[in-house]
Amino acid sequence: MASIRIAPSRATRALNLLRSINSTHSGCPCHSNPGHHHGPINPYAGKVRSLATPVDFSQQKEYAFEMAASSIRFGPGCTKEVGMDFKNMGAKKVMVVTDSVVEKLDAMKQVREGLEREGIPYEVYNKVRTEPKDYTIREAIDFAKPYQPDAFLAVGGGSVIDTAKLMNLYTTFPQAEFLDFVNAPVGKGLPITSGLKPLIAVPTTAGTGSETTGTAIFDLVEKKAKTGIAHRNLKPTLGICDPINTRTMPSAVHASSGLDVLCHSLESWTAIPYYERVPRPQNPINRPAYQGANPISDIFSLQALRDTVKYLPRAVRDPDDWEAQSKMLLAATLAGVGFGNAGVHLCHGMSYPISSQNPGYKHKGYAVDTPIIPHGVSVAVTAPAVFAFTGASNPERHLAAAECFGVDISQVKAESAGEVLGEALAEFLIALGDQPRGLKALGFKREHIDTLVEGTIPQARVLMLAPNLDTGGGEEERAQLTGLFETAMEY
Repeated sequence: MASIRIAPSRATRALNLLRSINSTHSGCPCHSNPGHHHGPINPYAGKVRSLATPVDFSQQKEYAFEMAASSIRFGPGCTKEVGMDFKNMGAKKVMVVTDSVVEKLDAMKQVREGLEREGIPYEVYNKVRTEPKDYTIREAIDFAKPYQPDAFLAVGGGSVIDTAKLMNLYTTFPQAEFLDFVNAPVGKGLPITSGLKPLIAVPTTAGTGSETTGTAIFDLVEKKAKTGIAHRNLKPTLGICDPINTRTMPSAVHASSGLDVLCHSLESWTAIPYYERVPRPQNPINRPAYQGANPISDIFSLQALRDTVKYLPRAVRDPDDWEAQSKMLLAATLAGVGFGNAGVHLCHGMSYPISSQNPGYKHKGYAVDTPIIPHGVSVAVTAPAVFAFTGASNPERHLAAAECFGVDISQVKAESAGEVLGEALAEFLIALGDQPRGLKALGFKREHIDTLVEGTIPQARVLMLAPNLDTGGGEEERAQLTGLFETAMEY
């Protein structure tokens, strides 16, 4: 009788990955690569250290990671449950945050009907702008403070959800200065020392994953760079992921939002492992949300990458492809859990000055009167250059990513991993259509590179996770970033 080989279930494979947490060495491709780390996960393995011996934490590598994500409800039609959620929480005054476009859509209709059905008082703030500036965030905070809500509801894309997070933060800490919590070195980077008010996020785009993360991003106009605030206490209480709400996205928004998912998953999959991050926090409250690749984030990031490569072209091509639309919303959420704990690196770090220093580009398909480089476009435009650069840090992991794009990696040499992934990315972006083929297509010239580099260097919280980058703000880092921007001018 012929033998039958039974493939392990997805749950079994995930369990095997999770077991690596308790082993001396991780078994995942990134963590088993000898070029990626120089010793066991636990730096004290096999040693006895006196508790009285002083430790210089600034030079100690991390030895632990934390997993945090919002509760997620996923399913078509589940938006209508939001009124019951707030009633179950005992909410008495809800601040609903949205923008002028989403306010007219069915998602907001479902929200209003749900709140009114349960008798929940609410006030609507509808002036959130796409790619928010620090002054628009302040305006939103000033609107919320007099109302004194006891809960928040965000209905919209990442800009709306991020704005709601910051409204929640600064109404909870009304005496705080705006820069107190902003990521260092731009702001003071103070930890958020207590929980915030309940926040429910209802995404209407399939991209940012903001419904799962403790991160909020905005333009700091004075510095000509994007920055933000990142802390676990910022994350929403609940993300309501209703695929019906993404069906109104124009094709251009589907594409740019999906490119954000693509880079979230790729960057978190290739970030340095958590146990290589320095410094180790002296107190767990200071452990950053972006920790480096870890065995749990790997599961979410790789699945999100596979689904994005498979379903994003379909979602862009056919707005009535219900399966593709639903899968992209799920991929965005999966990637949010992955990068919300592992972090992102160079594509995002370089994207912040790209979008904030826009020389006048207006992306096709966006119904706005002002120049705009959508966030997904600003991260993807450097991706072929970035992953060609990072490939040497972990060839196995970069080849695994290339395989997701359909590349036959069986004969590819390790030293070609970055180049192969970069080429696969470029081909994917070109096939997607209507994407700028490099910074030149956005209007940037070589004389802009110095200011782009200077706008990237302050993004320390993400650059510290970039493999192969000599961080620290010195001449070597500037030279590497200059080379990356030069390579990204055209593909």
